[in-house]
Amino acid sequence: MSTSNFKNKCVTQVNCIYCDSLLCTRGMKAVLLADTEIELFSTDMPPNRTVDFVAGCYSTESCKCKLRDIACLKCGNVVGYHVVAPCKPCLLSCNNGHFWMFNSEAVSTINRLDASGLNLLLWGDLPELEGSEDESPDSLSDEEYLR
Repeated sequence: MSTSNFKNKCVTQVNCIYCDSLLCTRGMKAVLLADTEIELFSTDMPPNRTVDFVAGCYSTESCKCKLRDIACLKCGNVVGYHVVAPCKPCLLSCNNGHFWMFNSEAVSTINRLDASGLNLLLWGDLPELEGSEDESPDSLSDEEYLR
């Protein structure tokens, strides 16, 4: 299944639950491929200025993906992980193409609104990432950031 199947999903802002720091403005509610009972949030853009890696790479029992935990830069708490190297079965399964994951119990989220301020912003309405810099709180207008 291609990533275009996710175009009707809402775009969320993801905040650290421990310190309320903004982690990401391009979040999507998702489920863990290896265990669809586990909900999380993912993004397609590296959250470069809000999180950093902690510890080394590891794999889980359910697949051979290489993962590395990420922590909030403001408070230091682990908020998720990055899929450093996805395994072939995960790449071939239905996925949204996102490799940055946020644990549901470590973040709070807010659905973003479109430019009109009346409708939810959907993934299909976001601009392509090619040639764009990573989205940071500085790149949002004051009005959009407050939504």
